[in-house]
Amino acid sequence: MKERFGIRLNKQYFNFGCAHFLIFANGDREELHGHNYRATLEIDGALDHGHVVADFIEVKPLFKACCDELDHRTLLPKYNVHLRIEERDDGFHAFYRDDHYQVPKRDVKLLELANTSSELLARWLCDRLMERVAEALPALVMHRVLVTVQESPGQSAVYERTLGD
Repeated sequence: MKERFGIRLNKQYFNFGCAHFLIFANGDREELHGHNYRATLEIDGALDHGHVVADFIEVKPLFKACCDELDHRTLLPKYNVHLRIEERDDGFHAFYRDDHYQVPKRDVKLLELANTSSELLARWLCDRLMERVAEALPALVMHRVLVTVQESPGQSAVYERTLGD
């Protein structure tokens, strides 16, 4: 018999509103636009001495802080081959073909990603959560982490990381 224990967090406040544009595989880009994203989190792991995988009260603020890093920002992918980004005194300048975007520094979240797709945002949220958990909850033994990023109702992307048995 194999058992699986986990927690699932689907809170209204795991949200972030931000602007972005995708650059597709052929190099074309979509228009700059925004979403009111909503994220969910699942963690499978070992039961601790109190017979829980994790205390909801401890995990929720960690994941919310990850979402908050993206909230009210223009997201720019640092590693997209079709986009050149320069940081200047007056803000970030992003160059795509003949387009030039200038956004104040405080309004930008420069992400170490190749694109700002919901799939890569889900992975980014997972990475940030893992960093926060390692610092705040080092005893938490995770086997699997699943992050979902919903762009709009009924339209979500998923990232899952398996950490071992």
